[in-house]
Amino acid sequence: MKKRQFMALGCTLVLSAALLAGCGGNQNSENIAQLEEIEETDDAVQNASEETTTAVVQVTAVDGNQITADVGELTQAQMGEKPGGGNGPEGGTPPERPSGEAPRDGETPGSNEQGGTLPERPDGEAPRDGETQGSNEQGGTPPERPSGEAPTDGETQGNNEQGGTLPERPSGEAPTDGETPGSNEQGGTPPEKPSGEKPDGNMPSGAGFGGSSFTGSGESITFTVTDDTTVTVEFLQGSSEGSMDDIAVGSVLEIELDSNNQAVSVVVRNLNAGGGFGGSSEVTNGTAANTIDEDGTYRQETYTSTGDDENALRVDGATVTLDQITVTKESGSSSNTENGDFYGANAGLLVCNGADVTITGATVNTSVVNGNGVFSYGEGTVVNISDSTIRTTQNNSGGIQTTGGGTMNATNLDVETQGNSAAAIRSDRGGGTVNVTGGSYVTNGTGSPAVYCTADISVSNATLTANASEGVVVEGKNSVSLKDCDVTGNMSNTYHGDSDENIHNIMIYQSMSGDADIGEAYFSAEGGSITAKAGDMFYVTNTDCEINLKGVAFTLANDTFLRIEGNSSSRGWGTQGANGGDVVITADYQQIEGNILVDSISTLKLTMQNGSSFSGAVNPDGEGGQVDVTLSADSTWTLTGDSYISCFDGDYANVDAGSYHLYVAGEQVL
Repeated sequence: MKKRQFMALGCTLVLSAALLAGCGGNQNSENIAQLEEIEETDDAVQNASEETTTAVVQVTAVDGNQITADVGELTQAQMGEKPGGGNGPEGGTPPERPSGEAPRDGETPGSNEQGGTLPERPDGEAPRDGETQGSNEQGGTPPERPSGEAPTDGETQGNNEQGGTLPERPSGEAPTDGETPGSNEQGGTPPEKPSGEKPDGNMPSGAGFGGSSFTGSGESITFTVTDDTTVTVEFLQGSSEGSMDDIAVGSVLEIELDSNNQAVSVVVRNLNAGGGFGGSSEVTNGTAANTIDEDGTYRQETYTSTGDDENALRVDGATVTLDQITVTKESGSSSNTENGDFYGANAGLLVCNGADVTITGATVNTSVVNGNGVFSYGEGTVVNISDSTIRTTQNNSGGIQTTGGGTMNATNLDVETQGNSAAAIRSDRGGGTVNVTGGSYVTNGTGSPAVYCTADISVSNATLTANASEGVVVEGKNSVSLKDCDVTGNMSNTYHGDSDENIHNIMIYQSMSGDADIGEAYFSAEGGSITAKAGDMFYVTNTDCEINLKGVAFTLANDTFLRIEGNSSSRGWGTQGANGGDVVITADYQQIEGNILVDSISTLKLTMQNGSSFSGAVNPDGEGGQVDVTLSADSTWTLTGDSYISCFDGDYANVDAGSYHLYVAGEQVL
């Protein structure tokens, strides 16, 4: 569009020069008159070329870059009504956060009141606990573009760290550890984020959820997405730059079209967006009872705190060695759980502002909400901790926590948490790097996986146990790598008993909360064991991911090894009908038992190589998405039920069908 305008202006300047080159006063007057007429005509043409129309549509077909959709309008859900057409939690309570992380305390995706026109874009920063991203009531004009700041990695409206609910974050993301309304760290729902209540058990002011639902008008439209189209994906809180890949059948879009029916802008709506939770828009670390801001070594010191939003010890911008110290945070409330989850307010020990701290033989105990044990916050901040013991007892209180791009290196720790949304190894908005070697990491609350990941996390030779939650949750464009670890998860409950909850042991998702970037997630495990005491072994929804397995001993709780499918979007995890998963799995020297289920909006590429074996069925019901299976000459597949796949690369002699049948692209081959 801009290029076309500049070309028109160039033509006008050339014509102006030619006309003004004439001689004589009369001739010049005539030329000026002609010039004014040409400029008026050019303005009319340019204005016509700039005319755009806006609409709210739901995609019915995608053919290359051509989109066919139903035109309609968005309506605001009423208080107590389930967002997105009744798929949310019970009326009057905040919905869970997406992507495996329970929404934070008091979070509720705000309402977006619209009337068939594009809503204002989010400001780019997800509302914090208790905040509400007010309704965007619009009338026929395209929404303002987002501020350009996408929610930071690690944020999610719907924490996943809760057992009994989804793990660490949902919110469109997932809420933070301890969150429940959408937490991903929960058994049956996303864990980590708070339950949606303040520490005192009261709903925050303004709590409740709205969201929007799409109603079609019966009119259909076809338009084209070009290389010049601006595509934005809306999170539960904030938004991010998107692409054509984010537009699928079922997506609800706010579009701006030019006179040629080409899209100028497309917003992929999250119908649960608009909520808020009350966190500060600026870094808010709270206060500290004791602060070390000069380089030095400190041995056998004791640091305590009883104040609100107060650290027992803070190391600020200094290079420090802490040997055999004791840190106790025994009282002091948290005024805002997201400030605690994101920035370390109320943590026992907070390291920030580029500090480099080495901790050996420490004892850290907290018994307050947001009482994370040892917290590394911010780019350039490094915590090296070894041979130490960490105990936390309340909600949103992880063992070791990393956010904002910090680094945590942990060796031989003994960590145990008791609260909900309290992962033992935890990250949140802004992510960072976490390296764990050896030690024991145990959680006992719901929505509290042993590992909740919105960062790059590597764990080796450790024992990871979640007694009431998933074992591991990965949200968004982040990674978990396990080597010779023993992992056990027991996500035995669902959030509010929702029938559409999935129970699982390892969850990989995108909550759309803005806490984690959109992109391919990564999970790998080599050696060791992974045990599920409840639910499916793997659950992937609303994200792309790569899974690499090598010589892991799996123990299943049911007959499903892997489930890749969309979700109801009641927690804001994408748009229902367009929020499946695209998964690539490579198995080396690996034995896999159990069924693989891939729904119609999801895909799987499975490669079995280097002596791997698979005993199970793929989509035994006969319906599902694209599934490609590659079987090396030294690998085998034993069918335990009729199996339906799209493509097979290998020798059918390596497939033992028994009394069952293998169908490839609809044809029976075995």
